[in-house]
Amino acid sequence: MEILEQAAFEKCPFGMGVINVHSSNPGGAAKIAQVLRHWGYRVQVASGSTDVGYLDGSAMS
Repeated sequence: MEILEQAAFEKCPFGMGVINVHSSNPGGAAKIAQVLRHWGYRVQVASGSTDVGYLDGSAMS
């Protein structure tokens, strides 16, 4: 994330479509998304989602 922030700060943001933040820590994921959005990146958060296997392991099988 630091590299993405630095690039945006220097007016050379990486040309990315969407950054997906996957985390079992909803608060941490929200903070990461907030910072990246501040710099103009498009962000999607999947925090604590069964789709990524954090709650019941479904995505691991």
